[in-house]
Amino acid sequence: MFGVATDMGHRLSIESMRTMAVVFIVVSCASAAFCADKKIVFVAGPPSHGPGEHEYRAGCLLLQKWLRDVPGLQTVVYSNGWPADAGAFDGADAIVLSMSGGGEHPALQDDHLQQLRPLMEKGVGLACIHWAVEVTKEKGETEFLQWLGGAYEINWSVNPTWTADFTALPEHPITRGVKPFKMHDEWYFHLRFPEGMKGVTPILAPVAPESTMDRPDGPHSGNPAVRAAVKAGEPQTVCWAFERPGGGRGFGFTGAHYHKNWGEGNFRKIVLNGLLWIAKADVPENGVESTVTPEDVKENLDAKGQGR
Repeated sequence: MFGVATDMGHRLSIESMRTMAVVFIVVSCASAAFCADKKIVFVAGPPSHGPGEHEYRAGCLLLQKWLRDVPGLQTVVYSNGWPADAGAFDGADAIVLSMSGGGEHPALQDDHLQQLRPLMEKGVGLACIHWAVEVTKEKGETEFLQWLGGAYEINWSVNPTWTADFTALPEHPITRGVKPFKMHDEWYFHLRFPEGMKGVTPILAPVAPESTMDRPDGPHSGNPAVRAAVKAGEPQTVCWAFERPGGGRGFGFTGAHYHKNWGEGNFRKIVLNGLLWIAKADVPENGVESTVTPEDVKENLDAKGQGR
């Protein structure tokens, strides 16, 4: 009788161990499902412009906040310039630049383009927000056309402040859940794109009103080519998606001069969807849902004096 009980106990012990093993595997798989399998790295430049304008850090932190509930997504924000950490981009599926442009663009300093090059060649996505789309013709434009799919070029592109009316949206994962909307912002247009717009899908391409040409010609204000395009009523791409020949993706968004514009649902959904898309993460059927309060928009603003 004692031997039978011992044998039964032995079988029960084996069954218990099997059950525990199955439970461990199930729990491990469930935990893995919540582990990040996509990583987005934000780089916010040093403060620029007046209060409520070019709020690079606050904007990136808001985007990070709205993405925190996306399953399987990890986000990291580096503030006030290019990350000093040599491993900042390790494991990144997408890099988001929100910073000053032109000759002072952080991506053009030191060896930063060389840091980005192997990541871009590996297929890491790249997004640039507002001024970050402007590099220089001498340095950065060639790379940005290859990696981002577009760039602002002085004496060709312009940066007027105007109310853009986005009446038509293409069918694309970035436009999921987005409805036509209007927004007053410093929308850049007449940008440089690859020849024949190869690989580029215009996401927001309104017709610029003639009032955008009220300023005299200048490096950022006007030139004969852009005046002719506006007069002809040509749609002007101010936000785009790009698929690189090598498989990587780019997303350019020229709005967000005014930080308060993040309060508009369609405006921010375009960007949130775009960031998931360049990371090759699934964009929800109705886009990335988010909520915002006036207090949210006031968080993390740079110290630029009064008038926030």
